[in-house]
Amino acid sequence: MTQHDKDKEEDYDVDLAVIGSGGAAMSAAIATSLTGRSVVLIERGVLGGTCVNVGCVPSKTLLAAAGARHEALTNPFGGAPTSAGPVDFGALVGQKDALIESMRGAKYADVAAAYGFKIRPGQATFVDASTLAVDGVPLRARAYLIATGSTPDVPDVTGLGEVDWLTSTTAMELQELPESLVVIGGGYVGLEQAQLFSHLGAKVSVVGRLAPRAEPELAAGLAQIFEDDGITVVQEHARAVAMEGEEVMVTTTSGAQVRGARLLVATGRGARTDGLGVQAAGVEVDERGFVLVDEAQRTSNPLIYAAGDVSGAPQYVYVAAAGGRVAALNALSQIPPAPGDADTANPPARPARVDYTGLPAVVFTRPQLASAGLSEQEVLALGNGCECRVLDLADVPRALVQHDTRGVVKIVADPASRKVLGVHALADGAGEMLLAATYAIKAGMTVDDLADTWAPYLTMAESLRITAGLFRNQMPTSCCA
Repeated sequence: MTQHDKDKEEDYDVDLAVIGSGGAAMSAAIATSLTGRSVVLIERGVLGGTCVNVGCVPSKTLLAAAGARHEALTNPFGGAPTSAGPVDFGALVGQKDALIESMRGAKYADVAAAYGFKIRPGQATFVDASTLAVDGVPLRARAYLIATGSTPDVPDVTGLGEVDWLTSTTAMELQELPESLVVIGGGYVGLEQAQLFSHLGAKVSVVGRLAPRAEPELAAGLAQIFEDDGITVVQEHARAVAMEGEEVMVTTTSGAQVRGARLLVATGRGARTDGLGVQAAGVEVDERGFVLVDEAQRTSNPLIYAAGDVSGAPQYVYVAAAGGRVAALNALSQIPPAPGDADTANPPARPARVDYTGLPAVVFTRPQLASAGLSEQEVLALGNGCECRVLDLADVPRALVQHDTRGVVKIVADPASRKVLGVHALADGAGEMLLAATYAIKAGMTVDDLADTWAPYLTMAESLRITAGLFRNQMPTSCCA
């Protein structure tokens, strides 16, 4: 009996069952639908996952609102006066919620309808290595994809259980702006939330190492910007928290004390696997609870794949989407094709995989902190040589005309081949300009290629060309030369 004959004897409900409905899940479902295979998404909570509901979309729209107010307050053009009064935080949250509802429909529910796959509500739990149950009802699929995302970590800080603390999710649900706020954590979530509330008018303090993964030149620049914004930064670990009257008091490892009306904890995110039954499924996880996968996104159970935050991948929605597509393609390639199915009759010789070359990342502070490719330390850790150049924004014409020269651009290159290995920027619109850097790294461009490529004058992206030129000549440049 052939494998296909064996499969026909099995009572399968669907080809691919995807647990979750965020970026990885939607990407996997779309890829599956395009092959003509059947797929269902299972979601126990709100459609759309982290990004649209509690992550990227809500935080960036509130950051845009906060930035608009801050720009009015810090306007450098005396001849064109602006002003900004107190904020109605409840109104901003309401506007944010309306945007989320609209995008949840347009980008998730409507997309599922267009591709013809179903989204099934309920708690998915593995009964055994090959069977899933949704709210107790068995669901048999030929393959499974875990795309359940992540959830805020709870750090080991004494007294945290006795304090009514906020996460980035609950902070963006407040109806009133807190008078003061202490943020534990200096990673990208802590940075964005700290500046968001500061620019809206709250007195903000941050406890934690600021931008720990950023290039040191950029992290130092951002620390100065936070100081200019009036944000207090204590670059130490939080040791304990306690209520002192109406305020929360955070004590650091050195004994320093930081107080605020509210406490926001942003120390990272962990895998969301509760209730999933990964042990019953024979799916291995690491010491932090993230599902272990190989390059094909396959778990220790060959029928089960995982993608997105739950798999320990870099926590960006575009990485989740790429991983979801790869997982779906590889899962489908293991499923015997139906007779005459041309799309899946010839599976690829090698599994699909996610190519992380030139991976970009953006922290949406003002100015933005962005990177693409490798850092100087990462290159050195690989045992390779490294050559770097750093450009202050005071040497960028666009920054000069905007009367805001805060920030730097750094290029990391291989000294022998002169290929661009990494680009890092602290600048207004850094996320937009780093797309070009991603292309340069993916294409294997050298710093000479970058220096000789056209760059429109009076754009922030021109700083890439200027920085690349420093590998040839570190003398001052004219406006266009």
